[in-house]
Amino acid sequence: MKICKSDIEELEYRLIEGIKKSDLDFLDKVMHDDLLGIAPNGQKITKEMDLTSHREGNMLVDKIVPHIEEIRIIEDMAVVIITYDTKGKMLGIPIEGKFKYNRIWKAFDDGLKIIAVSCMQV
Repeated sequence: MKICKSDIEELEYRLIEGIKKSDLDFLDKVMHDDLLGIAPNGQKITKEMDLTSHREGNMLVDKIVPHIEEIRIIEDMAVVIITYDTKGKMLGIPIEGKFKYNRIWKAFDDGLKIIAVSCMQV
C-alpha cells in the first residue's frame, strides 16, 4: 500500500473528529491493537486504555484546534508532528493548552493504523 501525505492529513483530521465525538468504532479501526504511547505525564498508553477513557466518558473535549507541522513518509509508514490547542477534561482533571504529538501511522492490508504516539505539553 502506497502512502501519500494527503491520506495522512485526512486521517489526522478524521481522528480529531473521532476524538471529539468519542467515536469508538472509528478510533478502534485506526488504532493498531499493539499501539504503544506516552501521555504528557509520562504514563504508558495502550489502545485499550485510550478506548476505555472514551467509553467511560473520562475524555471530554471542549476544544481541539489542530496544526499539522510535518508529515514524513518512510516506506509503509508516516511520521506526523501535530500541535493541538486543547481544552477539556481527562479523568475529571481540567486540561488546557498546547500539546504536541508525534504519531506514527503504518500501512496494513486493512488500512492505515496508528502504531505509536507520544505527547507533551508545550
